[in-house]
Amino acid sequence: MSAFLIALAQYPIERLTDFAAWEARLDRWVAQAAGKGARLLVFPEYGAMELASLDPARMGDLHGSLRFVAGLIERIDAHHAALARLHAVHILAASLPCPLADGRVVNRARLFTPAGRSGHQDKIVMTRFEREQWDIAGGDRIRVFQTALGRIGVSICYDVEFPMIARAQAQAGAGLILAPSCTDSLQGYWRVRIGAQARALEGQCFVAQAPTVGMAPWSPVLDENYGAAGLFAPSLGDAPDDGVLALGEEGAGQWVYGEVDPARVNSWRTEGAVLPFRHWPEQFLDARPSAPPCEIIDLT
Repeated sequence: MSAFLIALAQYPIERLTDFAAWEARLDRWVAQAAGKGARLLVFPEYGAMELASLDPARMGDLHGSLRFVAGLIERIDAHHAALARLHAVHILAASLPCPLADGRVVNRARLFTPAGRSGHQDKIVMTRFEREQWDIAGGDRIRVFQTALGRIGVSICYDVEFPMIARAQAQAGAGLILAPSCTDSLQGYWRVRIGAQARALEGQCFVAQAPTVGMAPWSPVLDENYGAAGLFAPSLGDAPDDGVLALGEEGAGQWVYGEVDPARVNSWRTEGAVLPFRHWPEQFLDARPSAPPCEIIDLT
């Protein structure tokens, strides 16, 4: 696999006048990143919830806004799929609440390819807000996506703070793990960022964070948003000393770009001054539990 440019959205939440305004906004964002040569575009956790502003009667109601946005999923995904084909890019769409047939609602991120294929990763571990106030359920499958860019995992926000989810993805061949996030404090942002950098160190791979930013007092979900997009690597070999390959200005609406080279992952895992990916099992002594199972979804 050859190196490619990744674009990470620091996505500012806005009130929208109609669905066409959202489509036009997404068109501009995708066209800008594609115009810079990016082949993978990453949007944040819950970024799609700005569409709740299209229903003024329910946008301030937590569960009402969930139901409204969930009703737009087909239209949202159709537009992402069309843009991925039009610009010949891969797009990780902003996650959204997705109702399941059994009555549960999950937090789902969807990956769209230029060839018209798509796959999804549900968030595994719920935050207190999601489980205590919003009744969002955790997913039950950890996945890795086989793409033309290599194998990619998705660990949504809080998930990247837990080592075994990303470990399963790394063991399944992921050299890049995407961490879309939505945090309502700088402490929350730093928890996710520290988790992302820890996962890059442990897995000796790339980890990319893409957050929501800005204030949206009309939304009970996205009222406050803090963070900076970043691309992280293990502090080894040809990587920067602090492991930060690219980092945005906190709070600013912008794309943050970085280069992902799959060949570097192999180098880090075989020639690094330390080899935590290889030596991972040794920490368990005689117990040595395995990572959770991970499905490989072919999107090539």
